[in-house]
Amino acid sequence: MAGHSHWAGIKHKKALIDNKRGKLWSKLSKAIIVAAKMGGGDVATNARLRTAILDAKAVSMPKDNIERAVKKGTGELDGGNVDEILYEGYGPGGVAILCDIMTDNRNRTAPEIRKIFDVHDGKLGSANCVAWMFERKGLLFFPTEPIDEDALMEAALEAGADDVRRDGDKFQVTCDPAAYSEVVEKLEAAGFAASSKEIARVPTNTVDLDAPTARLVLKLMEALDDHDDVQSVSANLNIPDDIMAELGQA
Repeated sequence: MAGHSHWAGIKHKKALIDNKRGKLWSKLSKAIIVAAKMGGGDVATNARLRTAILDAKAVSMPKDNIERAVKKGTGELDGGNVDEILYEGYGPGGVAILCDIMTDNRNRTAPEIRKIFDVHDGKLGSANCVAWMFERKGLLFFPTEPIDEDALMEAALEAGADDVRRDGDKFQVTCDPAAYSEVVEKLEAAGFAASSKEIARVPTNTVDLDAPTARLVLKLMEALDDHDDVQSVSANLNIPDDIMAELGQA
């Protein structure tokens, strides 16, 4: 989990610096389209759509954009031909990497993702070569100050979360993906504002990295994350705090 925490923090800092709101809205629109395509346009009965819309609202995506994406997914508007794919591979040091992809052109996306792996000393693998090392979890992180741990734990467990634990300077709340939107909504209603939240692929084991290898892996993950069709990137890396500090990412 430490590896995921590091990557989540790096992504958060990168987003603040890069100001890629348009690209982010495009990725979120695809997530809404796929959710509506798979489960219909009613958020009351489609938990995945409810989660996708929550994520879009969290970054101030306009209501019109959200509604248009839902209609594309349900077929009311053109543009709903978006497929969901999982690409798997290896990074430097044998790190397992997963890419959740949403694309309207598989023939374009596959070679582009393969090239990113190749350029950054990685290798795109076959289906299920690394996916078995990960579990899907709802993850929410909260600052340790000024939050009371007992109060957060009580509220989180009542909301349907599985666990609350301290992770460095953050509290980490985990939950089943199916309960994610309800946990988010109930904790926000109780006054707990998450510093980051997502449904993520969490590794069941991790690979410790030294500074040179960590730098290479992070460059690969950032390049993948920057691709328009990549929704999220997961890896089973673990970077010790002293090495994170050395990399200037801590």
